[in-house]
Amino acid sequence: MESKKSTNHDLTTTINLGALRSVSDHVSALLEGATVAERDVIAALPEGSAMLIVLSGPARGARFLINSDLTRIGRSPENEIFLDDITVSRKHAEIEKKDGAYQLRDCGSLNGTYVDGQIENEISLKDGTELNIGKYKLHFFVGGKVRG
Repeated sequence: MESKKSTNHDLTTTINLGALRSVSDHVSALLEGATVAERDVIAALPEGSAMLIVLSGPARGARFLINSDLTRIGRSPENEIFLDDITVSRKHAEIEKKDGAYQLRDCGSLNGTYVDGQIENEISLKDGTELNIGKYKLHFFVGGKVRG
């Protein structure tokens, strides 16, 4: 006679929610990697303005204040944000501020504009958004926010 073993199947599972983060946690993680000086500058941003800041890689610490309705980015010195590298088009992208929101537009650049790792032609920017323009890795921060 064969004996059948009783197999108990555990129908419960453990779900690790630690990997899920809210957007504010994303910004907090970015700020943890920033220097004290970089955090102080970001925290001091006035309401109604924004900033692109290089938090890693080439040109770390470079800061670009966005306080007008249209900010042009490119390799030409005529742009408000001048990125001096051959990987950046002369007229690469622009950020438009309208009704308190910020919109990024690629201006037909050769290498494209990447937002949070995806190539984009036009997209709304949010606090902590990562932009890759040529070799530059910039993060977008909005002023007037309380940061801990």
